[in-house]
Amino acid sequence: MSEQPVLLPYADPAFLTDPFPLYRRLREEGPVCRAVIAGGLEAWLVTRYEDGLEALSDPRLSSDVRDASDPRLMQSLPATERESMLSNMLRSDPPDHTRLRRLVSKAFTARRVAELRPRVQEVTDRLLDAVSPAGRADLVADFALPLPVTVISELLGVPTTERNDFQRWTDDMILRRAQQPDPEVVDAAWRQMRTYLTRLLADKRARPGDDLLSALVTARDEEQRLNEDELIAMAFLLLVAGYITTVNLIGGGMAALLAHPDQLALLRGDPELLPGAIEEFLRYDGPVSPGIARFAREEVTIAGVTIPRGDTVLIASAIADRDPDRFHDPDRLDITRRDNAHLAFGHGIHYCLGAPLARLEGQIAIGSVLRRLPDIALAVPPGELTWRPGGLRGPTRLPVTFTPSAPVGTGARDGDGGRSRTR
Repeated sequence: MSEQPVLLPYADPAFLTDPFPLYRRLREEGPVCRAVIAGGLEAWLVTRYEDGLEALSDPRLSSDVRDASDPRLMQSLPATERESMLSNMLRSDPPDHTRLRRLVSKAFTARRVAELRPRVQEVTDRLLDAVSPAGRADLVADFALPLPVTVISELLGVPTTERNDFQRWTDDMILRRAQQPDPEVVDAAWRQMRTYLTRLLADKRARPGDDLLSALVTARDEEQRLNEDELIAMAFLLLVAGYITTVNLIGGGMAALLAHPDQLALLRGDPELLPGAIEEFLRYDGPVSPGIARFAREEVTIAGVTIPRGDTVLIASAIADRDPDRFHDPDRLDITRRDNAHLAFGHGIHYCLGAPLARLEGQIAIGSVLRRLPDIALAVPPGELTWRPGGLRGPTRLPVTFTPSAPVGTGARDGDGGRSRTR
């Protein structure tokens, strides 16, 4: 193992377009390596599947950033609101994590998510109606972004007219570039987001509805199962996590298909392959890269490498999901792949709560695009697509052309449905 940490070159467009040659080299060099990741932070990368699977269930690896020794991790959070930002289930461990997750888990069961299918299809068709006569579109700005934003907003009870604001604040807080974020920008965005969420939750108290945020307000006020900071942090997490990775799943999945015409033809010819195709998109080039952060609450040894207490551990799911010891011919996109137990949604108690909803949206979105946009093709060579730097991976734009077709006439009852251009 190298004495010096490996720099993940987020400033290099070639790396952002295709990080997998470097990822493959890191995995081949050893199961654990030190690396400089986005924001200049240093972490231990766990690069192999079996080690990553075990690490994701290791209670010695904490999700709470307060267990990290690198002060820059705390400094990257809003200065005046760090405790609020950390009071969510993504950044907590049992018993708090167990209590918080239980409050919302019923909204994301497979049965409840299946009930959303007609509405997700309706929103999908309306978005495609808007672009189908033109013969060209940006599948990120015109489709992959507004679809999950609309769905999660409706589930939570967020007004249609306010979606552009929280998307902008999320960009400032979460969708960071390769460098350490500007603390003033992050602070300002979080203050605006907290003010907005506080007002939104007050509206739910005054006029509760049949939505998840109203149910959480009831849990806060009547059942006293979470405090005010936890309520705001939960609303923030559900709102933001409810769409960011799904945007990347839809955009990245379509980018992968369009770069592999054989797989595109196979899926178009047999729509029954769609559920398996979604799993393969998640494995092959998933929406989180290189992986999932944890913090050593004590000295821990992984694959023979001793990691000091307080160090950051990055379970590199994007690297492990191409481990040849686990997946046959792992660098090949194969939508017929079986036994595809990837790590894109994590593992263990922190397994992604929204996975059933993301899968549903991905299947409906990609299936509808293939059905409704004939002869779809990239409008630029695959190498000219630009990709997000940092921990979230997906194309920033996805310009496509297709044969124009008439709308199906689903209507536009939600106004613009959150349609907005990426900044």
